[in-house]
Amino acid sequence: MQPRIFQLNCSPGGLPKLAVREAVVTELGLIGDDHRFPEIHGGPERALCLFSLDRILELQGEGHSIFPGAVGENVTISGLDWDRMKPGQRLVLGEEVLIEITTYTSPCNSIADTFADGKYQRIYQKVHPGYSRVYARVLQPGRLTVGQAVRLLNGSNPG
Repeated sequence: MQPRIFQLNCSPGGLPKLAVREAVVTELGLIGDDHRFPEIHGGPERALCLFSLDRILELQGEGHSIFPGAVGENVTISGLDWDRMKPGQRLVLGEEVLIEITTYTSPCNSIADTFADGKYQRIYQKVHPGYSRVYARVLQPGRLTVGQAVRLLNGSNPG
């Protein structure tokens, strides 16, 4: 199955980020998206936050109330082997946008209500490898729409 953009999410600051059908991506992220704490979130090395729909569904199966956009990701991707999302990995989102994963995100207590018993560390890379959201820099800006394909680069095959 070809990985796809399941949902695009943005907000004027705070959580959850809300679904939008399409978005323009610049070197600083989605136009119309902002951050309550810009010293922690955003900037060129953290322009986009990405997360896996498949991981969200697994977490829901564990009893967590997480949903797309709840933990602040801008791009929710379906059908992608999330274990392959490591710093340095490049992806093409849609037909125009090229990004590079820069780092794993560190969860904070602002997402605690999304997790059973407030255990937001469930998506912390150091505790549960492969379940973290990732930050990315934008190498080539462009326009995204829900449903567009996602391709892995670096000689790797999607899926």
